Amino acid sequence: MNRKVILTCAVTGAGDTTGKSEHVPVSPEEIANDAIAAARAGASVVHIHVRDLETKQGSREVSYYREVVRRIRASDVDPVINLTAGMGGDLIIDPQDPLTTMPGTDLINALDRLPHVEELLPEICTIDCGSLNFGEGSNLYVSTPDMLREGSKRIQTLGVRPEMEIFDTGNLWFANVLVEEGLIDAPPLYQLCMGIPYGAPADPGLLAAMVNMLPKGAQFTSFAIGANQLPWVAHSVLAGGHARVGLEDNLYMSKGVKATNADLTARAVEIITSLGSSVATPDEAREILDLRVQTPTITGGDL
Repeated sequence: MNRKVILTCAVTGAGDTTGKSEHVPVSPEEIANDAIAAARAGASVVHIHVRDLETKQGSREVSYYREVVRRIRASDVDPVINLTAGMGGDLIIDPQDPLTTMPGTDLINALDRLPHVEELLPEICTIDCGSLNFGEGSNLYVSTPDMLREGSKRIQTLGVRPEMEIFDTGNLWFANVLVEEGLIDAPPLYQLCMGIPYGAPADPGLLAAMVNMLPKGAQFTSFAIGANQLPWVAHSVLAGGHARVGLEDNLYMSKGVKATNADLTARAVEIITSLGSSVATPDEAREILDLRVQTPTITGGDL
């Protein structure tokens, strides 16, 4: 069991969720405000995606990330900032002509997924440790060993801590290879992502097996999506890990009751403390994860 829990709030994600809840933030101002509210509610870390202002779908626009980070850093809270670096891996194929890509494809190389990380130097950025059949249809997420090695090496050079996103046991196997090859600095940080079709099911027995695969000295967080999100906070803490909640992965507090990021964070704090653990402050999280705090100059006004 983990007695000092780093609590992450994943505030918006890139999924098609904005039509399902009015609470999902879209603009940089909304995303920053939700991140700030989550930090005030107890989040140690805020995990940031950005969205296109017109389509409301996930975006790689660096200026949006810049504005979100500027607003958070100018606020009265100082959460650890974790920027996704997973955008640019979407491949949607025509099942009858697999060499033909379909609308929605956004597939770029490893280094082209990192310009916002290079400019803003967050304390953490994500790296998705394998390819995956992403739900129904013909949507694939592509992250090959060559891409992962190249991206990991660049992130390491930048002094940013990679959070290795693990969607299945094969992803975990390869993440361990990255650690063995010296491309991930100690302590390695793993995010065990459960219940995402068609990756690792949200099964506590499988979580225990994956935890047993982690190298000595590793730190891990685990989350599950949808109705499993809040119960999974307890599963992860009891398994010795940290926890994650947020509207990226779940829109409800309970059946029919829509959540905000601050609501989910506050409930997670209650769950963690009810187990006899405490939530790490941002500075405690920085110490646990041995994060490098860098202060790049961020210019520009409101969008």
